[in-house]
Amino acid sequence: MELKKLRHKFSVCKVEDYSMVDFNQEFCFTGRTEEENSLVCMTEHVPENATERDDGWRAFRIQGILDFSLIGILARIAGLLAQNEIGIFAVSTYNTDYILTKKENYEKALEILKQAGYQIID
Repeated sequence: MELKKLRHKFSVCKVEDYSMVDFNQEFCFTGRTEEENSLVCMTEHVPENATERDDGWRAFRIQGILDFSLIGILARIAGLLAQNEIGIFAVSTYNTDYILTKKENYEKALEILKQAGYQIID
């Protein structure tokens, strides 16, 4: 399985609302519940109405389109990284999954996954 490195720096945020979010950026992930409005975006695009933010995230994605019948892909990656004490923040889209790690763990995470048989694409 191929994992594609993303070159951007990301932030995980809470925002008052989505009125200041630039949805035309290359990466913009949102989640809304009765408790919060969450946003994952490139750090340089964090909106001014962010009420909380956690900077310093890097990301890679599972390359290609994943069929919904596939089971355990994200769980295997998360498990390998958890065994090595690397936390993740995962975002799923219709096509695939994106895995974020803190920047200080990013290269170590990719090396662990490479050793487990994943192909890393720059």
